[in-house]
Amino acid sequence: MAPSIALTPERTHQVPQDTPEELTEYALSALLLPPAPPIEPDDFDEFWTATHEEFGVGPVEWATTHELAPTDTHRVSALTFASSAGESAAAYLMLPLDPSAIRRGLVVGHGYGGRTAPDPDRVPSDTAAIFPCAPGTHPGTPSRFPAVPDEHVVAGIAHRDTYSHRFAAADIWRAATILLDIAPSAAPALDFSGSSFGGGIGAMALPWDPRFRRTVLDVPSFGHHAIRLTRRCTGSGEAVRRLLHEHPEHRPVIDYFDAAIAARRLRIPTLTIAAVLDPAVDPRGQFAVHHAIPAPSRLGVRANGHLDGPLGAAADRLALQQGIDFLALPADRLAPELPDNT
Repeated sequence: MAPSIALTPERTHQVPQDTPEELTEYALSALLLPPAPPIEPDDFDEFWTATHEEFGVGPVEWATTHELAPTDTHRVSALTFASSAGESAAAYLMLPLDPSAIRRGLVVGHGYGGRTAPDPDRVPSDTAAIFPCAPGTHPGTPSRFPAVPDEHVVAGIAHRDTYSHRFAAADIWRAATILLDIAPSAAPALDFSGSSFGGGIGAMALPWDPRFRRTVLDVPSFGHHAIRLTRRCTGSGEAVRRLLHEHPEHRPVIDYFDAAIAARRLRIPTLTIAAVLDPAVDPRGQFAVHHAIPAPSRLGVRANGHLDGPLGAAADRLALQQGIDFLALPADRLAPELPDNT
């Protein structure tokens, strides 16, 4: 019998003590076994529906701050916008030089390193794209949230309404609104792509916003907290694990921000790219996000994630191209979408 990768979630929300299990790598055969699903808060849907109604509906104020060097196919600019956190946030915009060429839209999440520029390699010539910076992660934008990942990941964690990840998810919706204000012709094919922090935040945000057509979640973080809290890591999850050992009363809050719980609500074609070896984001949590998705979904397997050096760079390039190819697939190459059963 294949080994189980699941740990039974603790209904008491106890935080497990350190265990001697391996830090990074798991057998693919084990990772392909769906884990026991995380236990959901009874009002999970109500919380996120109310959050979307508060922050994801209606116009969003924004302004261009300056132009950046164009690419061969796109104008590039920096802008600020009114964040859901009640402060100014930053984003980068890429628009095709020929506006009539726009066929698709793309919102791109980022990792916990933040961003100070867009990533042109992600944007095909027919695509208008926006690269929002989560509150606190842009060095030029003052915020009540700290920029340091180990501090940002626990900021506001005492209550679900104040937790940093709530506003990071809500700003994905606001970035989409800005992009469609600027490039309305992208509305029929609006996609999301996010890696690591961005992948996990995307899984939280997308179920509540019907404007999105398709998504790529690369090495998504925040998947299945009951599992990821059982092991040490080199990523931001370690700061959460340490804090909850000292303050277990905050443990119920992060269940509202579990990417594997939110992913059960996804109703759009999704590509999850998960790594079998990853020192920063538990591979079991990454695969748990994929297993949770009921929508037409695909799985891409990376040899590694969050790894420095040539091997890590090669895995990143392959994952990037796989995501680009998935978003470019004709609709008839994908399974039909499931009907919304909400």
